[in-house]
Amino acid sequence: MILYFSATGNCKHVATTIARALDEKALSILDAPKEFTLEKGERFGIVTPTYFWELPIPVRDYLSELELELSGDNYTFLIATFGTTPGCTGEEGRRLLAEKGVLLDAAFSIRMPDNWTVWFDLSNPEKVASQNAAADVQIQKVLDQIRTETLGNRMKRKAPYFVKTFTDSAFDSARQTKNLYVEESCIGCGLCEKICPVHAIELKENKPVWVKEQCALCFGCLHHCPKFAIQYGNGATKKHGQYTHP
Repeated sequence: MILYFSATGNCKHVATTIARALDEKALSILDAPKEFTLEKGERFGIVTPTYFWELPIPVRDYLSELELELSGDNYTFLIATFGTTPGCTGEEGRRLLAEKGVLLDAAFSIRMPDNWTVWFDLSNPEKVASQNAAADVQIQKVLDQIRTETLGNRMKRKAPYFVKTFTDSAFDSARQTKNLYVEESCIGCGLCEKICPVHAIELKENKPVWVKEQCALCFGCLHHCPKFAIQYGNGATKKHGQYTHP
């Protein structure tokens, strides 16, 4: 079983590619049960993005609520996609699973286009395609390590767990929905409301309204909007384009 959280497709691509190669099942954590038993020899993987050097809120919440029972010879791993660093995601995942009595055998990282377009410019299709091609090579290398059941935190560019002391407050501030706004080009299609993983958006008078003070900061609403009408902060997102994995 390989579970993933994916707002714009990167982690879904990684999870489904690896699941297909290993003859495992890939499932979004938004649809996955929170209580299940692994069969003997079955692998268990989590594929997650990196947000502010940490695990995304939906992944953190899922692992905190997960009741997982092992049946023996179960290899467990976590893969984080990232733009600059996977931060402390591997160690954070290890600690959350340890609280459930589950040992995380290995952690890996794969560099991919980062959908945090407040900083990252994804407006050049050729550059993005090159990044994804390089990511596919990394996926195959990680797959080889999973096949041989490599152990340990194998993440590249990782950061120590104590960085959460500094990143927690920045992440909480960035997740405030007052940072998001809607331009006049919005057509009221309601797609943003439908795909928000924490149900922070409601359509009112054919316009999206954020009904929670904080969201997951996944940018799924921004990148999937058919009119690119949702923006964040000072407007840099408008210049840096939309992104979904092809």
